[in-house]
Amino acid sequence: MRIAVGADHAGHDLKEHLREVLGGLGHQVEDLGTHSADSCDYPDFAVAVARAVAGGQADRGLLVCGTGVGMAMAANKVGGVRAANCHEIFVARLARAHNDANVLTLGARVIAPAHAEAILRAFLETAFDGGRHQGRVAKLDAIR
Repeated sequence: MRIAVGADHAGHDLKEHLREVLGGLGHQVEDLGTHSADSCDYPDFAVAVARAVAGGQADRGLLVCGTGVGMAMAANKVGGVRAANCHEIFVARLARAHNDANVLTLGARVIAPAHAEAILRAFLETAFDGGRHQGRVAKLDAIR
């Protein structure tokens, strides 16, 4: 799977860790920054990853900031993106199965790296259920 990743300064270290995990799982990873822990603005990286997913250059996206909230807000401004801020494995699975989420946002100040790995794996391994959820996702995509 092609996965675009991005983070701000607060999420930099966790993004780096998860980027290595993704590579180890055999995914093709495009790191869109940030590449240091220097202070920066999360919307810049959220939009870059969201556009990569919406434009088809990436199958899924991963964004990390302090809480994951700002990244989700910014990414969801890009049409075709359904970003979900997940702090639990169960939520990540349902975000994929019911909402066809294509971008995962995580909070580096909220969850431990091992838990973030488990959430990421659940997000990547869960397929969209379709069926009764398809119409709801179509309504999400129609919102402009």
